[in-house]
Amino acid sequence: MPRGLPGAIAVTALLALYVWQIAGRGVSMMRTGEPVLIAIGLGVLIIPLLVIGLIAREYWLAAIVQRMADTLFAEGDLPVDDLPRSPGGRIDRAAADEAFEPYRAAVEATPESWRAWYHLAFAYDASGDRRRAREALRRASRLFRTA
Repeated sequence: MPRGLPGAIAVTALLALYVWQIAGRGVSMMRTGEPVLIAIGLGVLIIPLLVIGLIAREYWLAAIVQRMADTLFAEGDLPVDDLPRSPGGRIDRAAADEAFEPYRAAVEATPESWRAWYHLAFAYDASGDRRRAREALRRASRLFRTA
């Protein structure tokens, strides 16, 4: 079992309990029959739907990323975290930026390669750019699914 999975399941279960309570309040408001409370109740019900959709999207991405990692591991091409770190455990930014360039060049050379995008995502992550890392992982997962 992946190391972070029990924690993710526990947080999701707590969030599900919260969503259940919010949905109950929304339904209660709608049952009053008052137009203003019905409108607020409908608005309150949208929140749980959005939360459920976002959680499902993240679990789906995590499952695909794990399948990609398993494939790369079997091929012996899984990214290795060998960048120098500070005594506190932070990756040396200059080393991460230096190691980033070959991954960017690989994506430019083969933009339809999910492997190149996967490696680029982890290079972005090492450089501290989490937003671009997630975008690159999403691109890699789309390419992986179509491959």
